[in-house]
Amino acid sequence: MDQVGGKVSLEEKTKWLILNKALYRLIIIAAIYLIWQLAADHYHSDILLPAPWKTALALFSAVHDPEVIKNLIITLRRVLTGFGFALIAGIPIGLLMGYSRTAMQLLDPFIGSIRQVPIMAWVPLTIVWFGLGDGPTVFLIAFSGVFPIILNTIAGVRNISRDYYNAAHSMGAGPLTIFTNVIVPCSLPDILTGGRIAVGLGWMSVI
Repeated sequence: MDQVGGKVSLEEKTKWLILNKALYRLIIIAAIYLIWQLAADHYHSDILLPAPWKTALALFSAVHDPEVIKNLIITLRRVLTGFGFALIAGIPIGLLMGYSRTAMQLLDPFIGSIRQVPIMAWVPLTIVWFGLGDGPTVFLIAFSGVFPIILNTIAGVRNISRDYYNAAHSMGAGPLTIFTNVIVPCSLPDILTGGRIAVGLGWMSVI
């Protein structure tokens, strides 16, 4: 009977948390809408700040425009391609730098230097290297996204407790087994975090 009561209590608590979360989101959306509407009324200019309902109408019209949909698909393809290259380059480099002190000492100064260069400074070079078309955009998306992936992967590998390594060694695990069963699973949350940041930066780098 206590188990049933506990189960019901847990279900009710879960429902309450879901409703509470939805309520907070509605409050935030309503607050944003209200502030937006007040600001639009203050400026009285559709150029500076259109009203929310006018923006919604423009969005509805754009969604039904075939040309907009075509361009959106092209942009999405570029972002996904650049993100894919960032993953392909960033994850192995991050795993290597996180696991090997020698690789960290060799690569960290180089990566730390080039990631400080503003993204727009690479635009002329990318046009010279890749010409006009998708090449420069894909490169810039990959370039902006690779560093969060590298840094988060390094952090994920370095945050793995030595107890996991000791336990694997005690059971006779070799380097490959430790890599596939310890390093990759334990660092995966940080890799996913880096991927989320990389996707956002990729959209910001679309030019």
